[in-house]
Amino acid sequence: MVYKLNLGEENEQVEFKKSTSELKEAVYSIAAILNKHGAGDVYFGIRNDGTVVGQNITDHTLREVSQAIRRHIKPVIYPEITKEMIDNRQVVHVKFKGYAQPYLAYNIPRIRVADEDLVMDQDAYADMLRIREDKGRNWEQRESEYQISDVNTGVLKDYLQRAKQVGRITFLEENPTVVLNRLNLVRGSRLLNAGAALFVESNINEIQMAKYASDERLTFTDIRRETGSIFKLVRMAEQYLVDAMDWRVEFNGSMKRVEVPEIPVGALREALVNAFAHRSIESGESIDVAVYRNRIEIYSPGEFPNRLTPQMYIEGNERPIRRNPLITRVLYYSQDMESFATGLKRIQHLCDVAGCKVDYRKDAYGFTVAFSRRKEHHSQVTPQVTPQVTPQVVFDDPKIVRLLAFCETPRSLQEMMQCLELTDRKHFRRRYLNPLLESGQLRMTMPNKPRSSLQKYIAVPAGQRE
Repeated sequence: MVYKLNLGEENEQVEFKKSTSELKEAVYSIAAILNKHGAGDVYFGIRNDGTVVGQNITDHTLREVSQAIRRHIKPVIYPEITKEMIDNRQVVHVKFKGYAQPYLAYNIPRIRVADEDLVMDQDAYADMLRIREDKGRNWEQRESEYQISDVNTGVLKDYLQRAKQVGRITFLEENPTVVLNRLNLVRGSRLLNAGAALFVESNINEIQMAKYASDERLTFTDIRRETGSIFKLVRMAEQYLVDAMDWRVEFNGSMKRVEVPEIPVGALREALVNAFAHRSIESGESIDVAVYRNRIEIYSPGEFPNRLTPQMYIEGNERPIRRNPLITRVLYYSQDMESFATGLKRIQHLCDVAGCKVDYRKDAYGFTVAFSRRKEHHSQVTPQVTPQVTPQVVFDDPKIVRLLAFCETPRSLQEMMQCLELTDRKHFRRRYLNPLLESGQLRMTMPNKPRSSLQKYIAVPAGQRE
């Protein structure tokens, strides 16, 4: 199909490039236009005077443009990149927008003036940065476009039940209006942004999940982009990683076997919750979950606290610096966050116990937790069982795997039943709880008081079982 389009001349929001050989200059233009107008268009295959010359365009061409924009514009943006026909010639059209100014291109801030991309002066850059930081601090408290009637009542009810079970919410009310007011998430009939992010299935939260064919961010075998409430997206991402990971079988000489993930599910869940809780929402970036052959990375947009390092939180007792205090407080009530400023410490502990290497990487625009995958999984060697080892009975029920992963932190009987979506307590004890206790895969936190109402259960690492 031929598209007839009068593009006219370049202006403050439109830039022409003769070909993708001028890709670096185009990246400069995108950042400059974003800083001045927040949106614009760049075309490859068109001269500065508007003459369409075209160029040969392949999938590799589009991927090259996409990667250059992603790698060299910060904060990251996600433009629309398409191949179009103009005057019977192929051109690349990049349509972009972003409202997290200032943007940098190759670490340099620029501003659009007529059809030029000028280096921004230091005072203008500092002013833009200050405005962005002020917006970030106030975002939670602003009224959203959503009403209380937009709340996912199922998510809210589940949250309230969990928060009451752990004793961090004690009021009896269950009416959504009353509950949201008690949580300070509404103003009048409107939800604050924090309340909408937590309990509305909207596009406030976004996550990209991808699997790559190698150790590099080149060819992906699966990619998904989802929006919704924080609780929904955390569950979705956790399941995505559970399905993507390799699991191994451990034998300890008993008549049962245990399936163990290469990375502790509790550590992945902690990283996911923290990614949503501490991200810079107004940056326009999504949470990024990337599964490589040798590692799994969880990226959250938003600078790590100045003058602090991840190791200081892991080894010391640094006070929490909360970018989103309303959201983190609500997550604390339901024990989705165990305690303030302990997330990295918990991730490190779970990985140390499991023998999983974990690294932390901070840059000017975000924070990444990188979990190393086990090398033996990449070779796909089938484990051999010697005659001296008594094989365990296979737990074919996938609910066993889910329950043990869930119990990497102490859980009550009711929480465990909810994890498996079961209501029959007698069936749960007979089918799941008692066999796991007898095999040593679970233990009581209060073994001397087995019937205590405060009793909880925790998974036991294979190497620590009797």
